[in-house]
Amino acid sequence: MNKDQAIALLDSGVGGLTVAKDVINFLPNERIIYFGDLARMPYGPRPHEQVRHYVREITDFLMEQDTKLLIVACNSASASGLSEIRSDYDIPIIDVINPGARAAISATKTKKIGVIGTEGTIKSKAYEKAIKRIDPEVEVLSQPCPLFVLIVENDLIDYPETKTVAREYLLPLKEQGVDTLIMGCTHYPFMENIIQDVMGNDVKLISSAGETARQTKELLKERNLLRQGDNSKHRFFVSAESKKFMQIGQKLLGFKPNAYQVVF
Repeated sequence: MNKDQAIALLDSGVGGLTVAKDVINFLPNERIIYFGDLARMPYGPRPHEQVRHYVREITDFLMEQDTKLLIVACNSASASGLSEIRSDYDIPIIDVINPGARAAISATKTKKIGVIGTEGTIKSKAYEKAIKRIDPEVEVLSQPCPLFVLIVENDLIDYPETKTVAREYLLPLKEQGVDTLIMGCTHYPFMENIIQDVMGNDVKLISSAGETARQTKELLKERNLLRQGDNSKHRFFVSAESKKFMQIGQKLLGFKPNAYQVVF
């Protein structure tokens, strides 16, 4: 590994761009390589073993792209179990679950934290386990929101029906009195305004993106791998047609992420 190598991120689709945005902002001298697995999204309903296979496949590709650190910018992939994957590669691999758990614990006043995520993430209890490891006294209330990913990927956020879907998912958590809500899927920050509107301003929303970017910076600094000088061009790859990816990416990033299709 050397300083001029890239930070790689992988996700099932556009959601990981929320992490990429914060990494770019926190680490402006770094170059990133992003892979969105559009052809096989969503990961949430898939078996963990299958998701781990996809992560390995994409990681092998990213390792060929001159990578010094990998961010698994997908909660479903992170929840599928990364310990054995980490042992297969000689670069640091960061997930998005532990940074989000730490941020939620710092934010909660009542020790009552809600978690929303895909079916796979919620079933794994990955956030609950991460939170309980830090503070066993915290009460964790979880709710799967599987349609949110499809809403984001299909650019349907501004449709009236989206607010109806959000209320159906979120009102049970609001009624149970959570004061902090982890958006346990990197797609969900795209819907932050709707989620906040349903939950109310008294509920603190937690996105793993910023915390993951901060952890990335700390780790690179610790290993003397922070890149110096001017930023190089970022690269984006997808596993299916990329037009919609680029459209959504431009809205979020402020520049058009020209993406190249890779077929496995």
